[in-house]
Amino acid sequence: MVTGGHRDNTGALDDAAANRAQPLDAVFGALSDPIRRGMLARLTQGSCSVTELGEPFPVSAPAISKHLSVLERSGLIERWKVGRVHFCRLIAAPLQEAGNWIEQQHAFWERQLDALEDYLDRDEETCRGPLNQPAGSFTSDGGFARRRKKFSAPGRNRKR
Repeated sequence: MVTGGHRDNTGALDDAAANRAQPLDAVFGALSDPIRRGMLARLTQGSCSVTELGEPFPVSAPAISKHLSVLERSGLIERWKVGRVHFCRLIAAPLQEAGNWIEQQHAFWERQLDALEDYLDRDEETCRGPLNQPAGSFTSDGGFARRRKKFSAPGRNRKR
C-alpha cells in the first residue's frame, strides 16, 4: 500500500516515498489509455492470446505490442509463450494497490469536506446574529427598516 512520505522544504518526496510511488505511477500511467483499459477489462474474464486481446482495437499489431509492454512494465499483466502463440493474464495486485490509494484519498477528502461543512454551518449561525444585520435602522415598533440606496447620476457607461 502506498502512503504519504516526508517532503523536504522544496516539496519533493523523500527517496523512500518516491520509490513507493513509482509502481503506483506506472499503474496510473498504464490506466490512462482507453485501449489498455479495454485490454485489462478483457483479461478480467481470464487469460487469452495476444491476437484475441488486440482483435477489438483498430490499431496495428506493433501498437498492440507497445500497449502490452506498458501493461507488463507496470506489473498489471504477465506474458508467456506456448509454441508460436503469446498469451497474457491479469495480475490484480497492482490494481488493488491503486484502489487502496484511491480509497485513502476518498476518505481523506470526505473528512476535509465534512469539516468544511461543519465550519460553514457554524459560521452561518454566527452571521445570523443581530450584530450582523444589514445597514439600516430600527423602527419605533422594533422592526428594521433598510435605508434606501441613493443612486448617482448616470455615468459614461450607464444608460440614460
